[in-house]
Amino acid sequence: MHVLQASLRPVRASTGARPGVLVAGATGALGAEVLRRLAGSGAYAQTRVLAREPITTGLSQVGIELVGSGDIEAWPPCTVAVQIGVVMFEPPRLYHDRERALWTPIPGQLLPLARWLRRCGVQTLVVVLPHTQGSLPAALWRGLANIDEQQVVALGFERVLLVRSARKQSGAGATGFLQKIAQWMLSVVSYMIPVTSLPVRPARLADFVAAALRVLPAGTHVADPELLGRAAQARDMQAVVQAWLNTIQLNAQAD
Repeated sequence: MHVLQASLRPVRASTGARPGVLVAGATGALGAEVLRRLAGSGAYAQTRVLAREPITTGLSQVGIELVGSGDIEAWPPCTVAVQIGVVMFEPPRLYHDRERALWTPIPGQLLPLARWLRRCGVQTLVVVLPHTQGSLPAALWRGLANIDEQQVVALGFERVLLVRSARKQSGAGATGFLQKIAQWMLSVVSYMIPVTSLPVRPARLADFVAAALRVLPAGTHVADPELLGRAAQARDMQAVVQAWLNTIQLNAQAD
């Protein structure tokens, strides 16, 4: 549907070549939604995904970038020019053969992956960082949470967007009687988490990423769970993103 909608939109005059996008972790429900929106927007020359094995895509706008399973630092540069990198850490769904062939990073690989993306010429980096629901301190919502994130920002990207998305709790149940009782008692805490801090549906999170890429200014930006919660409930996603960026700009001018 996104590809068909993009084909019906009027073509705007472009002042330059359309940028290329490289997606690491185009797996799971979120990866599929993000890939559909980027490939179907018509705003990018091509959207490529990292894969461990050769696969055939069903869309001409989507290409494959083969990488090995070894050390990221030893990877050769990307075979085509890309200006935007999107990194997600959602594991592949094992019942999807295509997703098993894709390369999916883990959070500990963020820094070497970011270095490789810089060597490929990426100027804009978007990272969707999952965290356990309700566990992230509010003090870290709008800032850099660890040394890896600080080092990623220091690599020289023109634009960096860190999307702090709450991760859906695992559905694995307790095995013993006492564990089940403890799990039931702790489940009461889930009702104390604000609605805006609950996990956002993959489709709405993908809408946020696509909307932010359209208007993201230079600098480092952190989308906190509260912002994502408001955006998920809004009718006009682009308006929420623009208002958030306007607030950041006003605060920077005031400082």
